[in-house]
Amino acid sequence: MNRIKHAVRIKKHHDPRTRETVNLPYFDDLLKLLHDGNKEVEQSFGRHVHWGYWGNPQKAEPTGADFAEAAESLSQEICLAAGVHNGLSVLDAGCGFGGTIAHINDNDTDMRLTGLNLDPRQLRRARSQVVARSGNRIEFVQGDACKLPFPDQCFDVVLAVECIFHFPSREQFFREAWRVLKPGGTLALSDFIPAPIIVPFSKIRLPERLSRGFYGKCNVRYTLKDYRHLARESGFAIQSEWDITVNTLPTYPHLRRLAWETSFFNGFAMIETATLELLSRLGLIKYYIHAFQKDD
Repeated sequence: MNRIKHAVRIKKHHDPRTRETVNLPYFDDLLKLLHDGNKEVEQSFGRHVHWGYWGNPQKAEPTGADFAEAAESLSQEICLAAGVHNGLSVLDAGCGFGGTIAHINDNDTDMRLTGLNLDPRQLRRARSQVVARSGNRIEFVQGDACKLPFPDQCFDVVLAVECIFHFPSREQFFREAWRVLKPGGTLALSDFIPAPIIVPFSKIRLPERLSRGFYGKCNVRYTLKDYRHLARESGFAIQSEWDITVNTLPTYPHLRRLAWETSFFNGFAMIETATLELLSRLGLIKYYIHAFQKDD
C-alpha cells in the first residue's frame, strides 16, 4: 500500500435529489450554533453527532466533556463490532461531521477511509476537521447511501452509525453494502429497534410537518425480526446483536441540560426527545449495535 501522510482527498458526487432529500432541522440548528462559536455545543457535537455509550451509566457526569467521551466510546464499540483494524478500507455511510472516520484515523494505520453523506454542509465540516495521519488516506464523498458511488467489492468494512433510519430503504442500503463489500467483509450499524407491540402505532400516518419533526424523517419501525430476515435475504450472516440501551440512557439528561442552556431544542424537539427517552426506559424502543458478515 502506498503511504500518503497528511493527505485528505476530496471527492464530490453530486446528487440532483440532495436539496429535496436533506431535511434535518437539528443539523440546521447545530451548524448555526457551531458557526456562532457555542463552546458547549462544540464540545458535545463538534465531532460526533450521535448518542453516547457509557460503560458504567451510573457514573455518567452532567458535562459536555463526559458526553463527548461517551460519543467517542459509541464509535469505538461499533468499530470493535465491525472488527476494524490496521490496513483496512472502511466506508462510513451517513458520516456526519466525520467523527467515526476521525476515531479510526486516530487509532489505526494504513487505512483507506471514506465518509459518505448527502448533506454538503456536513461534509464541509468533516473535511475541515479530519486530517489524515499514520499513512491513512481519507476522502469525503457526497452521495446516496442507497446508491453508493463505488465499484463492487472495494471495502472491507461498511459502517452506518445511528443514521440508517434516515435512509429511504434499509433493503436497498443492505444490497448496496453487500455489493461494495469484499467477500468476508463486515457491515456494522447502530439503530433504534422497536418492540413489536408498538410497531402498529408507529405506522400511523401523520401530517408531513409532524412526520419530519426535529430529527428529520425517521423510520423506527424495523424490528429485530425484520433485520434477521433482511440479513438472510441480502446474503449476510449475523455476527452480533447487542442491546446497549442502558448504556445510552445518560444521553437524555445531557440533551435536556444542553437544551436548557443553549436553546438547542425547540418545544416540538423536546417532546420528540422525551418520548424517545420514555419508550427507551420502558424497554419499548431499544438501541442496538448490529454486525453482519458477507459470505465468502
